[in-house]
Amino acid sequence: MSRRIGILGGTFDPIHMGHLITAEIVRVSAALDEIIFIPAARPPHKENKGEAPAEDRLLMVQCAVEGNPSFSVSDIELKREGPSYTVDTIAVLSEQLRGAELFFITGADAMNDLYRWHDPVRLLHSCTFIVAARQGVELDESRLAEQFSPEQRSRIRIVPTPHLEISSTVIRARVRAGRSIRYLVPRAVELYIEERGLYRAHDKKL
Repeated sequence: MSRRIGILGGTFDPIHMGHLITAEIVRVSAALDEIIFIPAARPPHKENKGEAPAEDRLLMVQCAVEGNPSFSVSDIELKREGPSYTVDTIAVLSEQLRGAELFFITGADAMNDLYRWHDPVRLLHSCTFIVAARQGVELDESRLAEQFSPEQRSRIRIVPTPHLEISSTVIRARVRAGRSIRYLVPRAVELYIEERGLYRAHDKKL
């Protein structure tokens, strides 16, 4: 039987408990053997606006998943030059993980805009999409039906996940304001942010 590998991408700026809880629920619900977290690249000119550089985002994800044998991290998108498209990432992973069945994990809001993605039809043929559906964000079935065939839509699976009021934006704001982020992020990530002085206002010191 081929291995079932989940792919979870994001800027992870920083990674938080909501990402990890969603990943674990999806892993169990979809009977996945492993989930690979893939930090997304960001244009260099955007990395000096109170956000963390790519290296720090990668290391925070590594800190967060350490200790869970079902979670791993890939820097595949951070190494790629030029535009980084999901379809290209899946193609490379398919080559690297020969024989594995790939599942791309995303939210309903992103799934509703799949038709705008780069080469979405090829992407649907390359992997199965798992939509981490949460209360308040509905999958637009009619829009998907307009854009994709029944066979293509059969590659989309919905997994209900809890709605957690945690976001990277809020975490960054709390750090800038000097407020606690304990239990919003793994302890190792909290310590990393403190030690590196990430997300702090430029006029503040550790």
